[in-house]
Amino acid sequence: MNKIITNSEKETFEFAKNIAQTLKGSETLCLIGDLGSGKTAFVKGLAKGLGVADMITSPTFVLMKNYDVETGHAPSLRKLVHIDAYRLLSGKDLEAIGINDYLNNPLYITVIEWADRVRASWPKDCLKINFKTLRGNKREIIIHKT
Repeated sequence: MNKIITNSEKETFEFAKNIAQTLKGSETLCLIGDLGSGKTAFVKGLAKGLGVADMITSPTFVLMKNYDVETGHAPSLRKLVHIDAYRLLSGKDLEAIGINDYLNNPLYITVIEWADRVRASWPKDCLKINFKTLRGNKREIIIHKT
């Protein structure tokens, strides 16, 4: 378990940007936290660290977005898959949008916001990342490997 306190959205962004450098492909990051706790800021930093050129927005209504990753980051890595499970009712809904095409595949890094809603569909070796709002702009981020 790793725990960090960030003092601003920018620090959360930079923390995720640094984590991106450790990812090689096939990882699934399951993000859990209340609205406004820093999940999307984290995904934006992760994307920047992976060399994604597109603007990152939470895919609440489209459920899933794929972003091209800068070539050379990792030999096989091609895409960042960003899923917002807020409107999903179960893991079956996640499977219906094609999650199994991406899980444990070295071509992809998969990030699921509101992952607690679809816990039954998590791969057994995901990174569970909890976000908690503290005072002001401070956030507590705890990373567990499942």
